Formats: sequence, C-alpha cells, structure tokens
Amino acid sequence: MWLEARGLTIEFGGIHAVSAVDFALARGDLVALIGPNGAGKTTVFNLLTGIYRPTSGAITLEGKSLVGLKPYQITRRGVARTFQNIRLFGNLSAFDNVRIALHHAARYGVLEAFGHLTPRFARDEQRIADDAEALLATVGLHEHTELTARNLPYGQQRRLEIARALATRPRLLLLDEPAAGMNPRETMALVALLRELRTRFELTIMLIEHDMRLVMNLCERIYVLEYGRVIAEGTPEEVRTNPLVIEAYMGEEVAVGG
Repeated sequence: MWLEARGLTIEFGGIHAVSAVDFALARGDLVALIGPNGAGKTTVFNLLTGIYRPTSGAITLEGKSLVGLKPYQITRRGVARTFQNIRLFGNLSAFDNVRIALHHAARYGVLEAFGHLTPRFARDEQRIADDAEALLATVGLHEHTELTARNLPYGQQRRLEIARALATRPRLLLLDEPAAGMNPRETMALVALLRELRTRFELTIMLIEHDMRLVMNLCERIYVLEYGRVIAEGTPEEVRTNPLVIEAYMGEEVAVGG
C-alpha cells in the first residue's frame, strides 16, 4: 500500500486517545474516517502530519517512515491538510492566503526578495500570482480574490482552506470536517469539487466528516473509529449495515444519501 499506519497508538496521561489503529491507502483512494465525537479522528490526522508523535506504531508513505518528522518535513513529502477549526489569515485577502502558501516554490534568494529588482524575482512573483489565481478559480472563489478571508461566508472559507492546502502541491490531502457549516446545496457542490480535485491533481484524499450523506455519496471506503480503535472498515454499504457501527451511532443505521 502507498500509505500505511500500523499499530498506531498515542497516550495522553495514561489514556489511550488512539489505540493500535491500522489502515492503508492506495494511490488515488478517496476514504473517510468517521466515528462519534471524541473517537480520536483528529488525533489520527495530527499523528499523520507530525503534530503529535505516536507512543508506538508506524506510519509509512511509499515505504518511508513519517514518524519523527516535523510537520513542514511531512508537507514536503506531499501531505497537506485542513483543520476542523478554520486557520486562515483572517485579515488577509483570499488571494494572499493562497499566495503565501505558494512561496515555498519561489526560486529567488533572500537578497532578491528584499531588493525586488531582479528579473528572477519578478518572474517568480508573477508565476506565484498566476498559480494563486488559478487555485482560487479551481475552488470557485475567482470572484472573491480580494475579499478578506474572515469576510467570506463560512462555506467559502472552507474552500479557501482547500485552495491553500493545494498550494503545497500535495499527493495526500487530509480534510478535517470540510463540510462543516455548509447547507445541503453547498455540501453537494463540495462532493463534486472533491471528485474533480482528485482527478485533476491526482490526489489521494482522506477526510473526517460528520455529514454521513456526504461520506456515503463520495467515499469508496470508510474506516470507523470508536474510543480510539477501528471498529469497522469497508464500503459505504458494508459500514452502513455493520452492527458495531449501528451500535456506535446509538442504534441507528448510518444514513445513506440520495
């Protein structure tokens, strides 16, 4: 498998927030990680992105370990994420939020950046500006490039976070509650966008989401966490009718959308 987690465990004060979690993603997968509140889903993302270091277990990407790497090093390996709580630069424009994320690819040096005079600086800045505009257009924000991030509607802030994550040129995109705060029409538009992004950028996508209609309509495989452990894994239909999953969701079958 392309990405693998084996025996992934982390303790906080003797409490197992995540315990012996195994999962694997192939290139191009579109997978959900679901479960009740407090199940450990965001903690798994924090482990994958180097925010937390596991107490035990392994995480490998293309056979190379990610454990012990700093978040920026994992980003350089091609892993990007969004957050459950939006972390945009609220006072900056949508354009500047994406432009800043693109500067990792700038080829000019520090002195050139201060001087703003060299042809290479001008070429790089124009390329970065063009790329930022293109990414904003890709997520449907081409008419809002100059609006400050905090003045965007909540659903559009979510899209801006995705554009900023794409600016790092990821191969694996981790989305934490991407549909939070969206109405049903916005959610279905997000489903279409994520399908398009996977194809256009050749992405592998793993998402955490409480909107089960989005999950069931979009994802091809689902992992279910409860109390830090994987209790089920399979296709949407397999997960929807799994007795352990039904019990975790208080005796109700997980909704499947139309």
